[in-house]
Amino acid sequence: MIYFTLFKVFFIIGLFSFGGGYAIISLIQAEMEYYGWISSTEFADIIAISQMTPGPISVNTATYVGAGAAGILGATTATLSLVLPSFIIMVTVAHYFAQFKDSKAVEWILKGIRPVTIGLIFSAVVFLAETSILNPDSQSGFSLNAIISSFDFKSTLVFLLVFLSSLKFKPHPILVVVLSALIGLVIL
Repeated sequence: MIYFTLFKVFFIIGLFSFGGGYAIISLIQAEMEYYGWISSTEFADIIAISQMTPGPISVNTATYVGAGAAGILGATTATLSLVLPSFIIMVTVAHYFAQFKDSKAVEWILKGIRPVTIGLIFSAVVFLAETSILNPDSQSGFSLNAIISSFDFKSTLVFLLVFLSSLKFKPHPILVVVLSALIGLVIL
């Protein structure tokens, strides 16, 4: 039953995920919370690992979530069901592209999808900020005291160091990831 659920969930996510991997994160997060497959903290860790491993972040995330929910077969099911809609859509679009490339309807559809993509990516940014700077497991409400008590000053310091140094020095992203991991080992 879990494999069918994984297939259904990730096929639907793959079918309606426009805007790439970061737009898919909020969709995966919603389903992950609904089914209770993994915690928010584990999901944030999966996002971090997915960014560092080769391949698209959405595929890596689906693979890790599937593995967490149902092992190797779950990882395979989640991954294949996520990419299957894209494969079907691309084969179909490639077949009919010449006919519809100048269509006003296609242009309007794409103009409608763009703002949604920005919203989904922003939703992923907010989720990652919450789980990186605030400890979601320790929050007990939305009061100022609850937010302050769950605030992670060390993670915020790492974020500020990386953000400001990236603006000023423009280091290579691999260097940023490696240095951030080392900083995390030392102070977190």
